[in-house]
Amino acid sequence: MPVLGSLLDQAMEDCHIMDKTTQPDGYGGVVTTYVAGAEIKAAFAFDMSTQGRIANVQGATDTCTVTTRKSVVLQAGDVIRRDKDGMTFMITTNGNDYMTPKSADLNSRAVKAKVWKPVKGGSDG
Repeated sequence: MPVLGSLLDQAMEDCHIMDKTTQPDGYGGVVTTYVAGAEIKAAFAFDMSTQGRIANVQGATDTCTVTTRKSVVLQAGDVIRRDKDGMTFMITTNGNDYMTPKSADLNSRAVKAKVWKPVKGGSDG
């Protein structure tokens, strides 16, 4: 296996895709909750650019690139949770847009994501 592939393997962390469920709230609305679904491995690279750091200071949400194996296709709007700290991320791009070619030894797919906190007891923000 190429060195880059083994480094990527070492960076992969245990995560779960969060499944969105809705239930009536008893008052004519709905309550949205997220429950742990499929377990996946993912690597996270946060935006450490000068522009990204300035935006964070000004209150913008942290963004990152999430790298998975090609067999994991995340889509915009999907939510994943990193198991080690419970941090949640909402995917903002489509997984079919950024992946290594079939001929490549490196087996990866990348999406952009933002750090995300669901709104308690209501919409999914």
